[in-house]
Amino acid sequence: MAATIMILYVSKLNKIIHFPDFDKKIPVKLFPLPLLYVGNHITGLSSTSKLSLPMFTVLRKFTIPLTLLLETVILGKQYSLSITVSVFSIILGAFIAAGSDLAFNLEGYIFVFLNDIFTAANGVYTKQKMDPKELGKYGVLFYNACFMIIPTLVISVSTGDFQQATEFNQWKNVLFIIQFLLSCFLGFLLMYSTVLCSYYNSALTTAVVGAIKNVSVAYIGMLVGGDYIFSVLNFVGLNICMAGGLRYSFLTLRSQSKLKQPVDEESIPLDLKRRGVR
Repeated sequence: MAATIMILYVSKLNKIIHFPDFDKKIPVKLFPLPLLYVGNHITGLSSTSKLSLPMFTVLRKFTIPLTLLLETVILGKQYSLSITVSVFSIILGAFIAAGSDLAFNLEGYIFVFLNDIFTAANGVYTKQKMDPKELGKYGVLFYNACFMIIPTLVISVSTGDFQQATEFNQWKNVLFIIQFLLSCFLGFLLMYSTVLCSYYNSALTTAVVGAIKNVSVAYIGMLVGGDYIFSVLNFVGLNICMAGGLRYSFLTLRSQSKLKQPVDEESIPLDLKRRGVR
């Protein structure tokens, strides 16, 4: 969060990007994104610790249909039958892939379904708040980090995580510090790329891309690492999941090739905008 604030603020000062200055309307415009952001993190960490990786991966796929539903309700978007079928084929493939691991953990299931809801809602509301005439994508990233950095710090102090971090014995290790700062910068790039994907495409596309990424990692894990245990159900499920994702990508790209891409108004210098108005 600190890296996000510093990078975006310095970029704004140097007129590389633009987002609105703070005023009393900003919290109202941003709500409920900060709450969804924190809820997403807490439920995500809690569910990861209580479920096996295959089951966690399967249940996280419910983010996709929830995103589709919320985009229809909140943003008024309509999706074709072909896209809907490809979305549900991803979920079917995930269930088949993890069919041999159906251990039941009620607390874990509750947390992961809450995580799905928070993730889907966060993606859809982020898309809604990114209107260049309002906060824009840079404003959403900047003010979301600003509003949540102090509450997150308070939570980490109350749970003892902050004390453990300050007592970590590698803070004098230059190599560790470089890697830590690099991870913060890459964390910002991850958030920015996610927001950028939603800006140019949709929250649903971002969710599907995440699913395809997970399946791609599974394919790589079959060849590298040596810990993949082959089973027919798992392999068939992964292929169905990937086929659904590729089909969705094809349909989305075909439909968007007919549409005009949005102009990135936030990256246009203010003096050029004024000239355009004149």
